[in-house]
Amino acid sequence: MRASVAEATGDPVHPRVSAQPDGGGTPGSWYPAAGLAHRGTVVLLPGRGEHPGVYERFGRRLAADAYVVHVLDVPEDRDAGAVAAAVDAVGAGAAEPLVLAGSDTGALRALAAAGRTAVPPAGLLLAGVPQPEAAGGWDDELSVRTACPTHRGRLDGDPLFVPGALSSPVPAALSDAAEAALAAGPALPALVLHGAADPVSAPATGRALASRLPAATLATVTDGRHDVLNDIQHRSVAALVVQWLERLRLSPSLPPVLTVEPPRPE
Repeated sequence: MRASVAEATGDPVHPRVSAQPDGGGTPGSWYPAAGLAHRGTVVLLPGRGEHPGVYERFGRRLAADAYVVHVLDVPEDRDAGAVAAAVDAVGAGAAEPLVLAGSDTGALRALAAAGRTAVPPAGLLLAGVPQPEAAGGWDDELSVRTACPTHRGRLDGDPLFVPGALSSPVPAALSDAAEAALAAGPALPALVLHGAADPVSAPATGRALASRLPAATLATVTDGRHDVLNDIQHRSVAALVVQWLERLRLSPSLPPVLTVEPPRPE
């Protein structure tokens, strides 16, 4: 029998919720500390080779800022309708705003499912969007994914992580579904995150996606690699995500919460 995420990785997942009406998947969930009002909900879809426990650090960090995080374990072969049903299963009654997120192929799945949920998400968080073709054949996949030694160590010793999956091509059906969603012109606010040194998917991929989303913010992470939510800059990336979520709670049309300016001579 396959070990659960908690058994295999020590991931302290909170009480679980069925990720699909048919019970076909289970999310890892992180909640704010008792007594904190929930400021919103992020539902995240992992990418190739990943599982919910891989996002423990990200989930804990957002939960510390009072956001609920659900990372879904929905099989790769499920279509956009099934993914949407999984999102609905954890999103019903969730604290708003509800944001649909994904990394790698999970970003494409989130994009394809966003228009199919019972209640449309308030925004999209899309990280490390892949190119359609396989990059393949790396001698050290961990270094391609992340420069963070802690995350490399976690993946290297994780029995649920699937090494080599990142080399597989993006399924044509998934690319087509994401393209169809883009062609439909989603007007949702979106935060597109991409590593500037991503060897799997060139930064131009993230820029091209952001240019097709009318309400997108593009953030390119300096020296960032493919697993941008779990790279060595993960603290700064999580802080940026929280700032974007805070704007989304009020109005995405508002200016950034913080504006950094160079000092000016008196």
